[in-house]
Amino acid sequence: MSFALLFSGQGNQHPAMLPWLADDAVVRDMRARLGVADWRGALADPAWAERNDNAQSLLTGLALAAWKQLAPLVAPPAAIAGYSVGELAAFSAAGVLEAGPTLALAQQRAEAMDACAAQAPGGLLAVTGLSGPRLEQLCVDTGLALAIRNGPESVILGGPSAALGQAERIASLEGAQCTRLRVNVASHTPWMREAADRFARALESVSFHAPQVALFSNAADRIRDAAAARHALAAQIATTVRWDECMDNVMARHIHCVLEIGPGQALARMWNQRYPTVPARACDEFRSAAAVAAWLTRHADR
Repeated sequence: MSFALLFSGQGNQHPAMLPWLADDAVVRDMRARLGVADWRGALADPAWAERNDNAQSLLTGLALAAWKQLAPLVAPPAAIAGYSVGELAAFSAAGVLEAGPTLALAQQRAEAMDACAAQAPGGLLAVTGLSGPRLEQLCVDTGLALAIRNGPESVILGGPSAALGQAERIASLEGAQCTRLRVNVASHTPWMREAADRFARALESVSFHAPQVALFSNAADRIRDAAAARHALAAQIATTVRWDECMDNVMARHIHCVLEIGPGQALARMWNQRYPTVPARACDEFRSAAAVAAWLTRHADR
């Protein structure tokens, strides 16, 4: 069996996500940390759902629980990667971190980023349809930074709110498709440098292990040891997420299919567009853990 796991980032969380997920010890721990008895009910409130601290803890906890419940039903994955905050759950799934410390780190990561955002409010803007050189010039003209690179003409820009509005107007007039993301911090940009440094200090007291499977980072390619894992988790907060390279690295492991763990189907769609011969599905599409495992087994055993 040869498959890869991709762990979602934030922005697509919704009350009906992961309908098959059981309320296990990891979910209960997550609920206690968030102070909510019903996480689905909490997600029904957009103001609550879009808060960075809530979203990062919620998505990390649910991803950890989802993989914990799926893992006994399937063979180990051949490769793992996580998108933005999804790296926390990805590193845990690869054996780098235990679930409890990972949940605590999600809270600390969000706190560090929110502290930066309080000093320099900002956000993220997805832009599709502009060439590489035009995107570079757009960043120069507006003062934004490249936060995430999903493909040659599909990126996410980050920076101050006013600059995001300016970039959206300019790019839309040039025929680009623009979408403001449901986040209130300029993740993966230089505006988060202090957050990255603060998170790096928090990581110093956490026990890290070498990955047990091939693990790929947004900021540092393949992670081979504990020291590299610790550095990568902090660095990606303030540097560009090179998701296109992550996907290429995963594909190079000669996998037969891909499973996205988290809300929505954004990573599965990106994968299917880039590699149409290797199918990808998202956990959010299934009604039971058994159905997820059956799909993985059917495609990964080809």
